[in-house]
Amino acid sequence: MKAILIDDEKPALQHLERMLLKDGRVEITGKFTSARLGLAHLEREKADIVFLDIGMPEMNGLEAGEYIAGMDRSTRIVYITAYSEYAIEAFELNAADYLLKPVTSQRLSKTLERLEVGKESAEVKMPPTPAPVKELSILCFHRLEFTDSTEPGRKMQWRTSKAQEVFALLLHNRGQWILKDTIVDLVWPDFKPEKAVTNLHTTVYHIRKLLKAWDMEVLVEFSQERYRLTKEQVLLDVEEFELGYAGTPVESEEEWLRREKILKLYRGDYLQEHHYDWAEIRRKELQVRYIRMALHSAEYELSSGRPRLALERLLELQAADPYSDQLCRLILRSYADLGDFIGFRTHYDKYKELLENELGIRPDQVMDSWVQKVL
Repeated sequence: MKAILIDDEKPALQHLERMLLKDGRVEITGKFTSARLGLAHLEREKADIVFLDIGMPEMNGLEAGEYIAGMDRSTRIVYITAYSEYAIEAFELNAADYLLKPVTSQRLSKTLERLEVGKESAEVKMPPTPAPVKELSILCFHRLEFTDSTEPGRKMQWRTSKAQEVFALLLHNRGQWILKDTIVDLVWPDFKPEKAVTNLHTTVYHIRKLLKAWDMEVLVEFSQERYRLTKEQVLLDVEEFELGYAGTPVESEEEWLRREKILKLYRGDYLQEHHYDWAEIRRKELQVRYIRMALHSAEYELSSGRPRLALERLLELQAADPYSDQLCRLILRSYADLGDFIGFRTHYDKYKELLENELGIRPDQVMDSWVQKVL
């Protein structure tokens, strides 16, 4: 079982860690002295158990527990408190158990036994687990994929690469009618018209067969020499990204957490793996939006004292936009906030070399003066 520990008191955090390591039944994947940092970790990496102190400043454990339940109902929470009256309130949030400080090895062992075997004690009454809801999704970031929430390992199999491209083209223009001749010209430009149309009809048949096998509410319709794709009750990562997109600065921790969910949808550029020429404009539009939104998150991370988190994000963004002076400034600021002036100098030297070799220009004078001042 994977667990994270959240307690603003470092001695209590270390004490609990020592006991869990000695017991050996739990793998500790993170320790945090702030509920907000713990929540940020859970956004990136799932944990089976969260050992959560109730009495913390800024955001208490009960409030954090509501956020955790909203992220993943399967994550079990063990509350830790110095005040037993909090236990009743904790159980109202469906806690797996609670531990009173100072935590003893005997009491912790009982908690771990309950978590292992899934027992319902007289003190803790867990609600019955609802049957899983089937949720089908189509992913377009990085590569085109189908996913089924009830079968996470399920693989899709396109009959041909052309079937994949025709489906991607129809999805790209979802809801809009496309002339049959337009599809043929884009997908089979070198084929004779009669042969290309025959291939299109066969391809559409295989697409419909695949959609039926996946039980997807997606229709490929034909009328007046035109095709169109419509969908219902199927999630599309691009649509979710656009609905959640925000191009303004981050104002609060809650907003930062919400945006992290949206940014995680961007697994790579739009249809990146397939190199469709007709998708290029859309790919660039979405990439620009992603970079802008991620930059605002990095700026918030820097202003809230998390330069290492900001640096990791910014270095990933640089691969997509290597010449950006805004990105370079923020990366340098991250290195400076970390006190890593070797990294600071190395990064700036590489950036200067890139601009000179690739574009024949130098960084602007304002940036260069600031860098020399910092160094």
